[in-house]
Amino acid sequence: MHSWISPGHLDRVEGLRNDPDWIAGLWTDPGATVLTVAPTGDLACLPNRTSLRFSSPSGAYDPELHLLVGLAAQRPCFAVLAEAVGQAASLRDLAPHLDGTDTELATAALALVNWHRVAPRCGACGSPTVVTAGGYTRHCARCGRDRFPRTDPAVIVAVLDDDERLLLGRHAAWPTGRLSLLAGFVSAGESLEQAVHREIGEEVGVALTQVRYLASQPWPFPRSLMLGFVARAASTLIRVDGIEIVAAQWFSRPELADAVASGEVSLPGPASIAHRIIADWQSGALSDPFA
Repeated sequence: MHSWISPGHLDRVEGLRNDPDWIAGLWTDPGATVLTVAPTGDLACLPNRTSLRFSSPSGAYDPELHLLVGLAAQRPCFAVLAEAVGQAASLRDLAPHLDGTDTELATAALALVNWHRVAPRCGACGSPTVVTAGGYTRHCARCGRDRFPRTDPAVIVAVLDDDERLLLGRHAAWPTGRLSLLAGFVSAGESLEQAVHREIGEEVGVALTQVRYLASQPWPFPRSLMLGFVARAASTLIRVDGIEIVAAQWFSRPELADAVASGEVSLPGPASIAHRIIADWQSGALSDPFA
């Protein structure tokens, strides 16, 4: 699980964002770039659909439209919500092909655009808010309150039995054969570990004896932070809730490999933390995780 634990490549310039003149100056920087996010959530990309397509800033800087994502290799990068000119693709499709810097830029750009699109008013008094700090806050002039981008924490869990088999489930909205790790959002007033116990109990009726944190991944669909865990099951009896999860099954490593090879089972794409956790289990990297 090394993809999201190293220091970030993106400098978010938190200490300088309260200077609007400085941000406006970045818009005219010769090295400045703009990443377009379409209303569909797709990102501007090159025709090969494996690389982001950055454009140069044009027109006057508008703090309501031009969101400063940060500096990458000292080059300012802005995000803008607009119809993409040319090809566009989802972050899910692009992420497996992007390097660490472009992955961070794309993830942050999409997260910022998603938040601004749904949070134009103050949550306290309902008044319209204005964009400040280059897009990292929205300010309400009426009550003086600053709003910050929301992140919804969600746990995603590799549940193992005593024989190191992995529990996978199918969400009701997924096609037959598509399986993944069990996951769910953290409730108000709940710890991450409590959410793990609750979600697994609710969805498949399995009690857990041990829980250990693995890694996290920003997942801006629309604003989640996926927090990966591995857990030990107290028993192998499965009782799916039939609402969110309609099927679940234990797999040994050879059984899952054969099911995927035959096309009986499809797994999450390589951009997701679910894919990485499953791959770590399949390779043996999660063997004896509680030793």
